[in-house]
Amino acid sequence: MRVSREVAEKNRQKVVASSSRLFREQGYDGIGVAALMKAAGLTHGGFYKQFEDKSALVAEATEAALAENRKKWQDVIAASDDKAGEAIASWYLSPLHIDNRSDGCCFAALAAEAPRQGVKVQETFAEALEASVDLLAGPDGNRNEAMRQLSTMVGALVLARAVGSEALAQELLEAAKQKP
Repeated sequence: MRVSREVAEKNRQKVVASSSRLFREQGYDGIGVAALMKAAGLTHGGFYKQFEDKSALVAEATEAALAENRKKWQDVIAASDDKAGEAIASWYLSPLHIDNRSDGCCFAALAAEAPRQGVKVQETFAEALEASVDLLAGPDGNRNEAMRQLSTMVGALVLARAVGSEALAQELLEAAKQKP
């Protein structure tokens, strides 16, 4: 049975949204097309009507995840009286973020895998990194300092997730919150 363009677009968005979460949770190569489609509530057979191949979905889901990151950062900044960098660090460097890979930072979850995913994914990461640096720096901020802070936060989160020790993870997060 043929579906309308509107239904097809809604289905595509469901696949992109669920893939965005699952890629952050399991990695790009940690989940296949059949499982991605099942998670979206669709059949494997419908995948190729929506996407050229898995790499096309990887690029689109990564773009969606990074846009979600940007929106969260903007919301955190808007809800705080602190400077942008302080507001984001307080939210980002938290135990909740360690435990929430699927809805957490795409940089921390997937940046190490991005070089193996091709130019489109790398370009998407580069654009998102520039936007994140701009958010951290704020209108009068220091780009170099914003890059240092972003690198420190992402590295601390990656390491905190890797160590398996709550105490050491918390120590890493606290150290990353400190100004140089």
